[in-house]
Amino acid sequence: MAAEDEQQDGAPARPSTAGALLWTAAAVPLPGIAHLRMRRRWAGGAILGLYLVGLAALVVWAVRLGGSDAGTLTSMAGMALRSSWLMTAMGVVFVVAVLWLTVIVHSWVITRPRQATTGARLLSGAVVVLLCLTVAAPSALALHGGYTAYGALNSIFGGPERDDLPPHDAADPWDGADRVNVLMIGSDSADNRYGVRTDTMIVVSMDPHTGAAVLVGLPRNLENVRFPEGSALAERYPEPYGFDLLLNDVYQTVAEEPDELAVNPHVPDPSADTLKSVIGHNLGLDISYYAMVDMMGFRDLIDAIGGIRVTIEEPIPYGVHGGVLEPGVRVLDGHEALWYGRSRVNSDDYGRMGRQGCLIKYVAEQVAPTTVLTSYRELAGATQRTLTTDIPQSKVPAFVELADLVTDTGEMSTLQLSPPQVNTASPDWDAIRALVAEAIAVEVDGDELPTTDPSPSDPAVPGEEEAVEETGEERTEWQEYTGLDEEAPADPGRQVGEDASDLSALCP
Repeated sequence: MAAEDEQQDGAPARPSTAGALLWTAAAVPLPGIAHLRMRRRWAGGAILGLYLVGLAALVVWAVRLGGSDAGTLTSMAGMALRSSWLMTAMGVVFVVAVLWLTVIVHSWVITRPRQATTGARLLSGAVVVLLCLTVAAPSALALHGGYTAYGALNSIFGGPERDDLPPHDAADPWDGADRVNVLMIGSDSADNRYGVRTDTMIVVSMDPHTGAAVLVGLPRNLENVRFPEGSALAERYPEPYGFDLLLNDVYQTVAEEPDELAVNPHVPDPSADTLKSVIGHNLGLDISYYAMVDMMGFRDLIDAIGGIRVTIEEPIPYGVHGGVLEPGVRVLDGHEALWYGRSRVNSDDYGRMGRQGCLIKYVAEQVAPTTVLTSYRELAGATQRTLTTDIPQSKVPAFVELADLVTDTGEMSTLQLSPPQVNTASPDWDAIRALVAEAIAVEVDGDELPTTDPSPSDPAVPGEEEAVEETGEERTEWQEYTGLDEEAPADPGRQVGEDASDLSALCP
């Protein structure tokens, strides 16, 4: 029968069932080899040749990637954050997987014996399915990861095109601007409190040419906020003391009446968009974008990148169960990083603001482009649950490159608008604008920077948490909380509020 088959097909006799399975298995790492075995030279040569060319290209790419500079990796990370690139990559993976599976199955078809028992056929079929899974499983995983990232990109950056920005130009993504200003908002919307509190508000002002960045921190308890002239908020709360709430109440105030109070009620998040405009108006900055992170979801982001390494100089107590972040160089997980930026035990809002500035520096320095490429599935899922922004999707690759420029060649400094240079209960907004302008080395409305005498110390704000000073033999709140005998140390984050300081010196 074998000889008859060879005469009819013009091909060598087919191997046994075991031999056919071996040749089919060999077709998994070397597609086309089974076709060559059966003297189907054109098909086998074409399949194996294309496979080897593709494999060689991947090896060359991997070698170059291993020796690539940070700029190349950054460009690749930016590509991975483009919907069009993700769709193309997923399409290529799908086509290659289908063709590879087709070759595996066909290798079995052309090598299997023509006659075999039912049991042998069933067993052989099961083995071929397992061989196919060695290709199908990783392909499915890659497709699922790409789909997750694609969904996250469209969910986070897939809002309608903003008509307040000029069309995106890849050659000049910042439209000739000298500074790129982004408002970073940390929101807290726990179940046990009403509404959303924006307790963390930091304007990141970056020079797109040099990468120099200034973090301007705004305390949540800034009062007498001014609103842009002609806005609904300005009419509802006229100057000088119309808005009798704190800065972190602006978001929720607008959220309760977005149609009446929002600068633009038609954007996805009118409250965040309005807060961006209000803060830009008070600081004298053109803030084009905002990014709001839910503070509880911030844990997931830190966990997705494998934790963050920080240097803690003094113990930082946190929580209600007596937790303490011990001094030293430590890698904090998401839960610990959250409390590093939130704790006010034996501290205050301003000390917390300093640590938040350090946290931004640590994240910017340690989240390399390779992390984006290798952890994109985890990052995509965590970011989709946590982040809302008005940054257009077309700007995302440019922001990746700008972030890389900031961490590689730029200098990061911080200006905390807190006591003693700012009286949060009665702030001098003109003086604040001058402080901000001086920190980022720009002029105010084209005029010379005014000379200002910073306000003296900030009066106590009702409800503000304060440390209890030690008197006599009485133990302080710090000592009771930590069980330590020494006096409470100064909060290392507190000193960041003194002036526009170099973060490299303040955040080792």
